[in-house]
Amino acid sequence: MNPPKTDARRRHDPGVRGFASDNYAGAHPEVLAALALANGGHQVSYGEDVYTEHLQGVARSHFGATAEAFPVFNGTGANVVALQAVTDRWGAVICAESAHINVDECGAPERVGGLKLLTVPTPDGKLTPELIDREAYGWDDEHRAMPQVVSIAQTTELGTVYTPEEIRALCEHAHAHGMRVHLDGSRLANAAAFLDVPMRAFTNAAGVDILSLGGTKNGALFGEAVVVIDQDAVRHMKHLRKLSMQLASKMRFVSVQLEALFAKDLWLRNARHANEMAQRLAEGVRAVHGVEILHPVQSNAVFARLPHDVAERLRKRFRFYFWDEAAGVVRWMCAFDTTEEDVDAFVAALKEEAAR
Repeated sequence: MNPPKTDARRRHDPGVRGFASDNYAGAHPEVLAALALANGGHQVSYGEDVYTEHLQGVARSHFGATAEAFPVFNGTGANVVALQAVTDRWGAVICAESAHINVDECGAPERVGGLKLLTVPTPDGKLTPELIDREAYGWDDEHRAMPQVVSIAQTTELGTVYTPEEIRALCEHAHAHGMRVHLDGSRLANAAAFLDVPMRAFTNAAGVDILSLGGTKNGALFGEAVVVIDQDAVRHMKHLRKLSMQLASKMRFVSVQLEALFAKDLWLRNARHANEMAQRLAEGVRAVHGVEILHPVQSNAVFARLPHDVAERLRKRFRFYFWDEAAGVVRWMCAFDTTEEDVDAFVAALKEEAAR
């Protein structure tokens, strides 16, 4: 009996572009080449491979001598594992109301991690010491979940960026209250590109204890990592990763992608390009009547308000999401492979629809 024939035909048009998410982009060719390099032969499973071992040196080069990287499958998994590692069962996490862990992870930190999120409204997605203090109390009150961690995102869910000084002030304030600081870094590279500083400037050098390091949004096929900076603050990471279903058996294929991104400058090249395309997009749409840019464009995201009917017609030509449909707010994202021609075509389409 003959085996069935495989059908590996391309089933999508690679010329189609959208501005909905940087997750829509494929993998960078250098990442795909690294995956092919790591393939073939046998390597020890569950992280005892040579690629995961080498990744530790890469992590230390960015985040200091105490850093240790724990590759995981995805960003939600990274956040949940990291937050569990720095909390007790009765612990709570202070975060912005708009934080990804609060609005876009299907309750995973609370349902899977068993954590209480104490959310604070912010005008720009960024916490301050004063905002933290709205929820930083009641450590001796057995009736209240104990604030143990401050979680921030860099970049924030609104595309804004903390300066190193702002993060340092947050860390000092949190540590003075006996709390740890977690940084959701799914777009950490975009923040470093915008600030034009090394990632260490606003992570380990600023006092961050543990972070989620993003790869997928910056050119990886899949995979992120939890990076432990303060070893004294983190307990049972290996067990928590397995318990949270984030332990890859063939971990070399996660680790080699992160190595391809972060061992040299691919992470920075990709992030700079995505940021530049967002700036080009913002400049183009500012000139369109009826369009309002809502937040500073500091990464690869543009948040805007425009008439609902214009947005609906434009969405039929280029895919993107409403951020707040009732308010007419949309989000446009650029990726490492967004081109100037993509941006210009989108701006031209917006002008056409706005003029109708």
